[in-house]
Amino acid sequence: MKTNIKTVILLIIMQLPFVGLWAQNNNEAQFQSTATKLMLPNLNVLIDSALVHNGMLNYRKLEIDSKESNLVAKRQLWTRNFGIRADTGYGTFNNFSSTSGDNSTVNLSSSTQQLNYNVGVYLKIPVFDIINRKSEIKQAKAELEQAKNLVKSLEDEIRELVIRYYEDLLLKQNLLELRASNLGNAKANMEMVEKEFRNGLIPISEYVRISDMTARISAEFEQAKSEFIISKKVLENITGVTIN
Repeated sequence: MKTNIKTVILLIIMQLPFVGLWAQNNNEAQFQSTATKLMLPNLNVLIDSALVHNGMLNYRKLEIDSKESNLVAKRQLWTRNFGIRADTGYGTFNNFSSTSGDNSTVNLSSSTQQLNYNVGVYLKIPVFDIINRKSEIKQAKAELEQAKNLVKSLEDEIRELVIRYYEDLLLKQNLLELRASNLGNAKANMEMVEKEFRNGLIPISEYVRISDMTARISAEFEQAKSEFIISKKVLENITGVTIN
């Protein structure tokens, strides 16, 4: 009698893990269906979105604008030595004049209110600016090319990164579908083994072996699901595109 009680208790304890496993069946089947129906946007669309969404790339592009403006400024720097000057003045002005005759000189003085003005053009030619101008323009051009090459390099890196995560997500999705299929088969097999064990058709050692195998397959499914979700979220973060 005691032996029968121990056997019943052992069967109850061994079946407890499978109660939780079977309770997850509907959720796993629903998740598998969702994963299968996941429609990824076109790869080129994701790449273009990532190029627009990337903050560092946008920062580097602004550097190009800055370098272009600097080059224009260097080329126009010579104009600072050329200009037009104008002065005006209004007020009382004292005028003096003298007239010389044969035997005498007559001095005349008068005060008048008037507007005086003058306009002139000036051109300075600093030797340093002449010598250094070509070097400064060359340096500005080099800085501009560096900025453009840096942007191109960063764009190539972003494209490669999106391609890698795109293919990784496809792989993770396929692996998840395989794991889900394996889990479904393992649980169907476990159900059959459980019935056979209750009917005394298989020994307890076989029941334990199948139970352990089913638990491992379930863990593999959960791992695959986690990796799939992470891969999806990373691709969404890089591209700024929500993938459904």
